[in-house]
Amino acid sequence: MKQPIHTQRAVAARSARTALSRLHALCERRISADLLALCARLAIASIFFLSGRTKVDGWLTLTPAAVDLFATEYRVPLLEPLWAAQLATLAEHLFPLLLLLGLGTRAAAAALLAMTAVIQVFVYPDAWSTHLSWATLMLLLIGGGGGRWSLDQLLARGRSRRLGAGASLTA
Repeated sequence: MKQPIHTQRAVAARSARTALSRLHALCERRISADLLALCARLAIASIFFLSGRTKVDGWLTLTPAAVDLFATEYRVPLLEPLWAAQLATLAEHLFPLLLLLGLGTRAAAAALLAMTAVIQVFVYPDAWSTHLSWATLMLLLIGGGGGRWSLDQLLARGRSRRLGAGASLTA
């Protein structure tokens, strides 16, 4: 005897919920916050570092084209184009390197988030969807830190061991 259609739909819906629940549990076990933090660090670092590399010759020699870009297209208020180009280029090299290492992750992500806000407001206001995706990754890092696979965590573990050893010596 065939089941009524509403019963078949209820069984199918229950089966789909069970499958989604299993998938969710699998993802929670396999995709850790540490992996997400590492991926966020690498993604943001690559975006900004590659942008910084387009502004220089050699390691950090600013190109005339980069200064011209800040004078004509970017036009950041309150800063002379040369200063803006130098500061942005330095930031686009320093903070991604810190993110790559996971050193000062929260501060580096906050600095790049501030830079993204300036870009959004003064340079490319129509690129909000791109900037929102960057901001999301940076907020993840500001809120959660660099994760287990970062120098921040390695240094924190070393500090806690030293503090623990010092406490046991004085007790």
